[in-house]
Amino acid sequence: MDGKRQQLNLRREVGLVGAVALIAGTMIGSGIFMSPQYVLSSIGSPGASLVVWACSGLLAILASLSYAELGTVIAESGGEYIYILRTSGPAVAFMLIFSSVTFARPAGVAGISLSFAQYTVAPFYTDCAPPVPVVKCVAAVAILVLATVNCLNVRLAMSIQVVFLVAKVLALVVIVIGGVTMLVNGHVHNFEDSFADTNVGISPIGIAFYQGLWSYDGWNNLNYAFTFVLFAKPLGIWAMTFGPFGSLPLGNDMTSPHVQVNLPRAVLIAIPMVTLLYLLVNVSYLTVLTPSELMSSSAVAVTWGNKVLGRWGWVMSVAAALSAFGSLNGTFFSGGRVCFVAAREGHMPGILAMAHIHRLTPSPALIFTTGISLLVLLIGDFQSIVNFFSFTAWFFYAITISGLLYLKVKKPDLPRPYKVPIIIPVLVLIAAVFLVLAPIIDNPQIEYLYVSLFIFSGILVYIPVIHYKLCPGLLTRMTLFLQLFLEVAPAEKNL
Repeated sequence: MDGKRQQLNLRREVGLVGAVALIAGTMIGSGIFMSPQYVLSSIGSPGASLVVWACSGLLAILASLSYAELGTVIAESGGEYIYILRTSGPAVAFMLIFSSVTFARPAGVAGISLSFAQYTVAPFYTDCAPPVPVVKCVAAVAILVLATVNCLNVRLAMSIQVVFLVAKVLALVVIVIGGVTMLVNGHVHNFEDSFADTNVGISPIGIAFYQGLWSYDGWNNLNYAFTFVLFAKPLGIWAMTFGPFGSLPLGNDMTSPHVQVNLPRAVLIAIPMVTLLYLLVNVSYLTVLTPSELMSSSAVAVTWGNKVLGRWGWVMSVAAALSAFGSLNGTFFSGGRVCFVAAREGHMPGILAMAHIHRLTPSPALIFTTGISLLVLLIGDFQSIVNFFSFTAWFFYAITISGLLYLKVKKPDLPRPYKVPIIIPVLVLIAAVFLVLAPIIDNPQIEYLYVSLFIFSGILVYIPVIHYKLCPGLLTRMTLFLQLFLEVAPAEKNL
């Protein structure tokens, strides 16, 4: 490197069109190919399922606007972690980072890998559902392949992302056009009495929203995606915000008047566009497939393709698989930014804030995430993974939005280039509390108790390890060993 260390530089030149593209590209992933059947099976009727998709989009809009103000008040890297740290204290912030690094983030990886696996094996099992072991083996291979690629050569991983983006857009456009064509030709029988058999219980509604909101994931980082694009050598753009629950902002300058104008515009253009696209895709599914066909399908786009495209139906399988693979690749692109920020605050082992000395990739964080993702994949299925992920995520979203309300009420004089009416975060908080409580009110399951205990177990780790620092010697020896073994060193602060 010619004797000089190359530095990361942030170029803040994303205009309104670029911001809209970033937002839409971040949000549209594998969820729209996997979640529709689970939304419908939870809520019970086609009409109600479309309402869930529309309301999920509305909630994403309100929540992202709330986060936009929060990002201008607390202009630091770290996302929810920093927001909770500054408003609720280090103990609650550690609960977040502990849950995110050890469960939520790996659960997102596992869920996306299952989406990829379902669509990869679907053409080989046309007469029955693919065997679960086969699906999980393919998902595990996908995780290991992308983890290896991102550890060894992140530029290669980024260069193939364009292929996945094209496949994703192409698949959705084909689905929308095919469905609209059939709808215009009179295939409307599935929408007759479309609200019959709706499940109106609190738990079914909450679970339906869990599955729908999974497809909108990414709204919590939109203000950062708008303001900052990583323009750095030699690291490329691996650290852009792609993944669910934990991908982080790339800089701190949220005080520009330009942000005040364009940020809400970008949100109010991009998320309604994504919502409309999701509604059209679901209308297309429901136009072509009966509710029972949709709910029984393990790969709904393949089932749709077989009925509309005939012998070319396999194209939908390939496109959906590539889309899911791209989403999984994007999740690995976000690397270990949660770990980096938390380790700098002393809330995670220092080894997770290191990068490979030659390849300049966050290999310790990627290896750690890969191991836990494989464990989650082994013991869970897609629906349970998404449900428990969403339960955990919305628990901390509620705490984060509470922090915004605290700042609006107690510290109204703090500089805010962008403000939202207080009713917006209030509505988001009500929705978040509902989403946390809904699965355990009507039909409580012991698994949610386990997840809750796991979240709060972070306090049991925080008190001795972080607050009282009872085992710094052990952690230091482990860090030194792993640093030598993995050939890693502390990364730059702005990595």
